[in-house]
Amino acid sequence: MAVDVKQIGEKVENESQVIDRIRTAMHTVIVGQELLVDRLLLALLCNNHVLIEGVPGLAKTLTVTTLAGLLSASFQRIQFTPDLLPADVVGTLIYNPKTGEFTTKKGPIFANIVLADEINRAPAKVQSALLEAMQERQVTIGDTSYSIDDPFLVLATQNPIEQEGTYPLPEAQVDRFMLKLKVTYPTKAEEARILKKMARSKPATEVTPVINIEDVGRLRALADEIFMDDKIEEYIVNIVEATRNPEAYKLDIKQLIRYGASPRATIFLAMASKANALMDGRGYVIPQDVKSVAMDVLRHRVIITYEAEAEEKTSEDIITQILQTVDVP
Repeated sequence: MAVDVKQIGEKVENESQVIDRIRTAMHTVIVGQELLVDRLLLALLCNNHVLIEGVPGLAKTLTVTTLAGLLSASFQRIQFTPDLLPADVVGTLIYNPKTGEFTTKKGPIFANIVLADEINRAPAKVQSALLEAMQERQVTIGDTSYSIDDPFLVLATQNPIEQEGTYPLPEAQVDRFMLKLKVTYPTKAEEARILKKMARSKPATEVTPVINIEDVGRLRALADEIFMDDKIEEYIVNIVEATRNPEAYKLDIKQLIRYGASPRATIFLAMASKANALMDGRGYVIPQDVKSVAMDVLRHRVIITYEAEAEEKTSEDIITQILQTVDVP
């Protein structure tokens, strides 16, 4: 079936004002952090989860709560701590001694946007409580499964793993996140603006909703329509395949990679590329869309060896080398 790229482009042009409205509203509170804001919007378009890593104080939590405030949808924040239990996240069965029956108390996971704050401060059994919800979009309490309303996004923040009192996330947990973002310090000019805006006893962080769930559903459907040529699809497959069989692409990095990216990476890379094209106001994907999102999709899926660590190589170094080597259509 022929794809009318021009018609898709007209739809994108009509909807671009909605995306601009969200961006503008976000930046009334958030100073700088353009990449973080854009990637959260991209995740919203893809209905998928984001892991945000950075040292404390970089507005990670504020950015997530601001996005939630701009969307007319339910929001829950879970503060992960070492003494948190899985039942505190997903819910539990409560026994009533008068009736002899159990009633279900649903946990905070039952929301459209869930902020898992400092997720790596809780042990693995608590982090794993999110696995079913993030993948199946349902939660099993007792012997009954309960669906989670759509849209459903887990936006998790974490401190760098070297910091005191943190636990590494299980690989199966990390792979559930579509994107892993690394938040860095603001520029000097941005920090001056932050000082003027936030250095007061009650900074202005209140926002009013600018979009609703129906708007999100419409944008997501449009993101799925964005045209992707067969050559772009092949390019995406080649990038992911190069993380598993680098020698096939004349890359001498096999000894640095313990595990390559899974097929989930291929799916997410395609979805993110389409959403990126939509946010850039195009009805079709170009190679630069793939390159711009590849690092955030792949950095937590390429597991390096001890040899790579000894050579002070990171997964980001390997992905950069792959992107520089794989032929661009």
